[in-house]
Amino acid sequence: MGKGTIVLAYSGGLDTSICIPLLKERYEYDRVVTVAVNVGQRDEEIDVAAQKGKKLADRHYTIDAREKFVRDHIFPAIKANGSYEGYPMGTSLARPLIAEEVVKIAKKEGATAIAHGCTGKGNDQLRFDFIIRGAGFEVVAPIRELNLTRDWEIEYAKKHRIPVPVKKNKPWSMDENCWSRSIEGGQLENPSYHPPEEIYLWTVSPQKAPAKPEKLTLVFEGGVPVSLNGKKIPAYALIQTLNQMAGKHGIGRNDMIEDRILGLKARENYEHPAATVILAAHRDLESLVLTRQELVFKRMVDDKWSELAYKGLVYEPLYHALNAFIDTTQQRVNGKVDLELFKGNVRVLGRSSPNAIYSSDLVSFDSDSMDQCHAIGVSHYFGIQARMVQQLQKKKRR
Repeated sequence: MGKGTIVLAYSGGLDTSICIPLLKERYEYDRVVTVAVNVGQRDEEIDVAAQKGKKLADRHYTIDAREKFVRDHIFPAIKANGSYEGYPMGTSLARPLIAEEVVKIAKKEGATAIAHGCTGKGNDQLRFDFIIRGAGFEVVAPIRELNLTRDWEIEYAKKHRIPVPVKKNKPWSMDENCWSRSIEGGQLENPSYHPPEEIYLWTVSPQKAPAKPEKLTLVFEGGVPVSLNGKKIPAYALIQTLNQMAGKHGIGRNDMIEDRILGLKARENYEHPAATVILAAHRDLESLVLTRQELVFKRMVDDKWSELAYKGLVYEPLYHALNAFIDTTQQRVNGKVDLELFKGNVRVLGRSSPNAIYSSDLVSFDSDSMDQCHAIGVSHYFGIQARMVQQLQKKKRR
């Protein structure tokens, strides 16, 4: 008699597909239940995962978590201007949600453990482990624990007649949700290698983007987008529409050297058209409605929020405390932002808000509504300590 039932977080890719026979052959589990969680991948990707899961595993579940992903993870990321080392996070936002859905199925199936296909070199192992262990389940990670290489996995898949799209000459590892798409592995691991256009699916090369710019308008309420070009659209549909619009203009590519949680530097390629546009608009609108002190302090909060989100520490008490502060600031982030998409760039054309801390009358050079002489007193004391230091230094040099 084996170890009973184990539930596997399943994507349909090479790593998770070979985990199914490995969990029976090497770990002696009687049943393997696969769970694919839809967080906005392409329909064909979800379909492939479902077909392979039903064929290879003892039971398969496909969970539609798209709306929940947007509401509980993307919305907070927008409010926090969530980015890590200069790019909008995507994979890290989805991992805790996927793990939580897998935990639910594990409880339903009476499983004794939960497995994932993460390697021992990346970030996802920690994000999954944090949620799974927090729920009281044992973690099984065959790729990490057996020290498997990509070539070994491809050969193992062939022996077990497991169809996988990965080839030795193009072993790209891809992850996708509605907010972001990441591509890594193979020759991309060489920082000097020029990535081929074939790795990109959401964006065209800026050189091949339309020769004419496209203008659009986003309306925000409570810090999140609710309307595109004057039409209210459900959040998930708005993001998908913007992915197509901005991707057509070559917007939202990142090719970078990223510092992983373990301290390893990795070459990463990303696509995130909608995220690039929405975050640019959100930051701009915040500058119109938040005070100088709020903006300065919120930048520090946003950085810390992004660090915790990148690590997947969504149950860290500080994460909830930061969200509480951020939500308070977002009550006034309401308004409209006009943007232009052109050749890989997004540019803010204008912005307006009923909560704007802005007075064209006070700031205008042509207005006499403010007595400029009032500034003379401020000027007398402005930088007084620095001037005193200068005077002392001059006396010492005499």
